[in-house]
Amino acid sequence: MSKTGKDILIRFQKRWQLLLWLEVFLYATVAAVFIWFFSFNLLICIFSFGIVFIVAAFLKRPWKIDLQKVSSFIDRKSNKLEYSSGLLLKPTEELSGLAKLQQQKVAKEVEAESKKIQPEHKLGKAAITSVVMITIGFFAFYFGLTENYFSKENEIPKEEIIVFRPTDSTEVKSKAPILKEQQLTINYPGYTGLANSTSSKMDIKAVESSRVTWKLGFEGAVDSVSLESMGRRRPMKENNGTYTGTSVLENSGFYNFRFTDKAGASYVSDLYAIEVTKDKAPVIILEGLKQFNSFNYDDEKRINFSASITDDFGLANAYIIATVSRGTGESVKFREEKLSFDNAVESGNKSLNLTKNIDLDKMEMEPGDELYFYVEASDLKQPQANIARSETHFAVIKDTVDYGPGVDGGFGVDLMPDYFRSQRQLIIDTEKLISERGKLSKEEFNKTSNDLGFDQKALRLKYGQFMGDEAEGGMETGGETSGENHDPDEDPLADYTHDHDGDNEHNLVEEEHNHEAEDGEEEDPLAEYLHNHSDPESSTLFTDNLKAKLRQALNIMWDAELHLRLYEPEKSLPFQYEALELIQEIKNSARIYVHRIGFDPPPIKEDKRLTGELDEVGNYRKNEEIKENDEYLFMRKSVLRLEELKTSNSKITESDRELFEKAGNELAEKAIAEPGRYLKVLQQLKQLSEEQQIAKEIIIETQKGLLKALPKANAKPQKRTGFSGKINDLLLKELELNEQ
Repeated sequence: MSKTGKDILIRFQKRWQLLLWLEVFLYATVAAVFIWFFSFNLLICIFSFGIVFIVAAFLKRPWKIDLQKVSSFIDRKSNKLEYSSGLLLKPTEELSGLAKLQQQKVAKEVEAESKKIQPEHKLGKAAITSVVMITIGFFAFYFGLTENYFSKENEIPKEEIIVFRPTDSTEVKSKAPILKEQQLTINYPGYTGLANSTSSKMDIKAVESSRVTWKLGFEGAVDSVSLESMGRRRPMKENNGTYTGTSVLENSGFYNFRFTDKAGASYVSDLYAIEVTKDKAPVIILEGLKQFNSFNYDDEKRINFSASITDDFGLANAYIIATVSRGTGESVKFREEKLSFDNAVESGNKSLNLTKNIDLDKMEMEPGDELYFYVEASDLKQPQANIARSETHFAVIKDTVDYGPGVDGGFGVDLMPDYFRSQRQLIIDTEKLISERGKLSKEEFNKTSNDLGFDQKALRLKYGQFMGDEAEGGMETGGETSGENHDPDEDPLADYTHDHDGDNEHNLVEEEHNHEAEDGEEEDPLAEYLHNHSDPESSTLFTDNLKAKLRQALNIMWDAELHLRLYEPEKSLPFQYEALELIQEIKNSARIYVHRIGFDPPPIKEDKRLTGELDEVGNYRKNEEIKENDEYLFMRKSVLRLEELKTSNSKITESDRELFEKAGNELAEKAIAEPGRYLKVLQQLKQLSEEQQIAKEIIIETQKGLLKALPKANAKPQKRTGFSGKINDLLLKELELNEQ
């Protein structure tokens, strides 16, 4: 019994909810119908239906009607239920005996009362509102009151309406179809981020690879509609009386429409311009960067710069292409790396400001290595992106060993011996010893430093041989001299110091001059200008200025050797660097050059010279006719033909139409760069090529337009027969400007 009573409440609940949903649906429907009379746009009507439906549903809330609310509503409306219908919702097992009796009584009464009680709703009010709103909208449409809203939004401007003209007036036998709808939709490429546009204007200005859709609707019987562009004709598809055509824009140009009615008459429209905007490549500007950077081996080898990259529709990526060159000649090796900027590149941005710090040490570059790098950026263009790159910049770590042969009008020949380059190895070994000071024992460290001092001495002696110096005894290692002849009072560093006041003075360049002065010998006044081979200083391979540099390098090597013997390699290192720099200058200067061999003319026959005999001398003559290609031949012929048509009033023949069509093709190639300037002339030429009878005014305008489009003829030198002065030239120029 209780289940039956509960089922009655459930049926009442569903009926109540259904009535509320019908009320919501009615309000939404009447709103959509009412807006249809004013917009005639299905999308707007659907949008309005959805909005009103949601608002009305939240106001009525049919889903809020539950069994508790139904029970309370029935109790309020009926006195027979004694506010006990809620017992029907409880299980019988949970009720007391008295409650069970009351449940059975209420179950009998609720079925009869539910039929009498109606759920609470306002469906009648909604129906009346719907009828009133639909009636108002219908009468507004019927009496033309909605035209003020609909036609103002969709009315095509008079200057944008496509005008069709019959190609042959004799074929027109019935009323021509009338254009009632025209629409141009441009779908820009997705990567540009530009919104699609819809317009009634047929002139097109869009980005490359945009998809263009035309839609034409006619009132009247139409057999076919086609789209003509740059000499090609494509039919448009028909769907329920509307003709559509689609094309992807790649190049600028012109187009027009053509349709044929059921009677076979053909109609053509004016020309419309297609102006395609190319997607430009990114623009890269580097700041804070020199074209060429050079570093010494002990410099901080870092390159810091910033890059400003812009693009018209958005950047996809930006990076640095770096190439490291190592070695010379046939042994040169290249290593290419792709470097990222320090800050992240966000794809899609139209402007990026990036920075980069290139550490040459982290790129494992060594002295003599060269770095070539440039910035490369790509945009979002599809299917193939535009890629731009900056200028190539250079960086080099100076090579302390080899400057390479110089070229000065000839081939450089390096005469310096190989062991002249060993000072660099001494520097490397000294730096290695300094870095390992904490790892080596004191005895091992001192021994290595002393050995380096011996190597420095050996190198100094080799250089001394080129100066003409005599060898300094044996080349025994330091510290191993015999103890038999050792004088305890003798300075242990006397052999290694550069004492200008002591026994070591014989190493000076000025020694011989001093001895000669002391001996009282008379000095030769021409000694400075003679090359005396008996003098060791004059018998070297070098000039005086190079000898001075080499003597200076030898003196510095003395100091470098001294500190190595004293186990102070840190103090010796600056002297070694200074000596190396002087050696490099000497090596780079001490070169001879083998000059290139020039043209060696044949010997002159003296018996034939200046005789004036030309019997065996033949003349060379070549005749060649150069034809000048006239790019605007048909345009020039069209000007002449238009002059004849203007004076004779004759009809346009088939050959004339072919001539004007070819002239239009020539002008179209020139007009692609400036569509707006020559559009009217192209339209007139197309009209001349398709119609037989043309008004005289159009012929005159077409001829003027062609004359303006033709390039000015190059002036040819000729004799002037008439008198012309400056005033006459100014007058003619002024008249020319007025005509234009």
